[in-house]
Amino acid sequence: MTKQIRWGMIGCGVVTEVKSGPAYQLTDGFVINAVTRRDTALAEDYAKRHNVPLVFKTADELIASSEIDAVYIATPPDSHLEIALKVAAAGKPCCIEKPLAPTLAQSEAILTAFTAKKIPLFVAYYRRSLPRFNKVKRLIDDGEIGAVRHVNWHLSKASSDVDKSGEYNWRTDKQVALGGYFDDLASHGLDLFGYLFGEYQSVKGLATNQQNLYNAFDAISACWQHKNGITGSGSWNFGGFSRFDIVTVYGEKGEITFSVFDEQAIKVVNAQGQQVFTIENPTHVQQYHVENMASALLDDTIHPSTGYSATHTSWVMEQILS
Repeated sequence: MTKQIRWGMIGCGVVTEVKSGPAYQLTDGFVINAVTRRDTALAEDYAKRHNVPLVFKTADELIASSEIDAVYIATPPDSHLEIALKVAAAGKPCCIEKPLAPTLAQSEAILTAFTAKKIPLFVAYYRRSLPRFNKVKRLIDDGEIGAVRHVNWHLSKASSDVDKSGEYNWRTDKQVALGGYFDDLASHGLDLFGYLFGEYQSVKGLATNQQNLYNAFDAISACWQHKNGITGSGSWNFGGFSRFDIVTVYGEKGEITFSVFDEQAIKVVNAQGQQVFTIENPTHVQQYHVENMASALLDDTIHPSTGYSATHTSWVMEQILS
C-alpha cells in the first residue's frame, strides 16, 4: 500500500455522518476520495459537506476507479455480499459495516473471496478498538475478578414511533435482518464477548415476535459457552417499558459491570472494595477502529476486527436465531 490510502465510500447515510466518515478523514494516511449512493443528489450533498472530491453514480464505477485504493461499504446488510464480491474481484482492501451479512452463508462467501486473494478485510465492530472496552479486557486479563465464570447481558428498549406506525424500516424487515434490532444491536455485544472471552464453542437460542409490529423477531434469548469454558446468557427485548443495557461478568473473586451502548461507568467489585472507571467514547466513535486499520494496512499490525472474527460472530447470531 502507498502511504496515502484513498478510500471510496459506498453508502453515505446516518452512520457515516459522525460515527465513521470523519474518522477516515482525520486518520493519518487515509482520505475519503469518493462517495456514492443510490440517490446521487444526496451523495453530492454529502461530498460537499465533508470535502470529498469525487462522486460516482454507481458502486461499480467507484470500485473500478483508479482513484480508489480501498472501499468502505456502509450500506444495509442485504447488499453487502454483492458489493463485497466486486471489491474482492477488484483486489482492493475493504471495510464493511456490521453485521458482515444477513446470513452465515453470505458471510462465509465474503470471507472466502477476500481470503483467496489475500486481500485485507475489516468489519466495523469498532468496540474491539474502543478504550473503554479495552479497559474491561485489561481488568479481566489482569485477574481483577479472578477466573471468569459467567457473563450475562440484558438489553431492553421500548418500541419506537416508527415501529408502531408501520413505516418501512430495513432494520425490522426479516429479509434484511431476521432478528430485527437484534441483528443491528446484539451483534455488537456478541462480537465484543468473542473479543473479551475468546471464541464461542456452543450456542443455543430462542426467538419470537411478541408485538406483531413488523415481521422480524423482537424478543430473543440465548445461552452459550466459550471454548475456554466460560458460560454466558443474554436476553434482548425490543418491546419493553424501560431501557436496560447491562453486562455483568461474574468471576471467582469479583464482578465487573458495564454497558455495551450507554457510556455508563465500568464498575469492579472484589475483596478490595469497588473501583469505578469512567471512559468516554471519542466524538467519532469509529476513530480507533479506523486508526487501527491504518496501522494494519500501512504498518502491518494486527487489527482486532477482521472478516474472520466477524464471520464467527455471524455463526453465533445464526445459532441463536435458528
